[in-house]
Amino acid sequence: MPRYFKYFPTTPYSLSNNYTDIQTVTNLTTGFSFDNNLTENSVLYYEYTIKDGDTPENLSHKIYGTSENHWIIMKMNNIIDVKNDWPLDQESLVECANTKYSAYANTPGQTGYEWARDNTHSYYKVETKTNTFDGSKHIDIIQVDPFAYANISVSSTDYTLPENSVLRIDVSKTTKSYFEYENEQNESKRNLRILKPEYAQIVHNEFIRVMSDVR
Repeated sequence: MPRYFKYFPTTPYSLSNNYTDIQTVTNLTTGFSFDNNLTENSVLYYEYTIKDGDTPENLSHKIYGTSENHWIIMKMNNIIDVKNDWPLDQESLVECANTKYSAYANTPGQTGYEWARDNTHSYYKVETKTNTFDGSKHIDIIQVDPFAYANISVSSTDYTLPENSVLRIDVSKTTKSYFEYENEQNESKRNLRILKPEYAQIVHNEFIRVMSDVR
């Protein structure tokens, strides 16, 4: 983000206590954020789902014609650290799981990913309510502890409603592995709000104005 930071004010800084080697550095503590009137106004943005291979830079180039406006994408979505706030592709996610869960692998040759794939992170009771008259369906997924999960009885029960339609309640149960959890968290990062190109220059000019005022 070199062109982004060039507008930030500078400040004197020394690494020593006697201040004999004072240097001029960029003051990264200076704040700049988008107003809610911008980030929450659906007229000004459109929704985008991040695809594998997308980066803030190449996405900015595709949308705004320059990679230098990638900071607009990041600020629009409150992305601070691309490493943690941007979704990984599947191969990178597997590598991440390998590293994160390698200490838990407890069988010879087992990788961290394999352990995460094969072990349970959380337990759920699933209640599906179906109105047989109009086919409408409502599903409740309730997280439970392992003991409650073990005692869930899978069942299907019909209840006759006053209008003579039938409400069917199906009870089942399911689990989520550690890798499924990681994948779910990763996928939740894919939705972006993209500032429409026609407003990008206005935002860029306002950014320069604000940074000039604090120099």
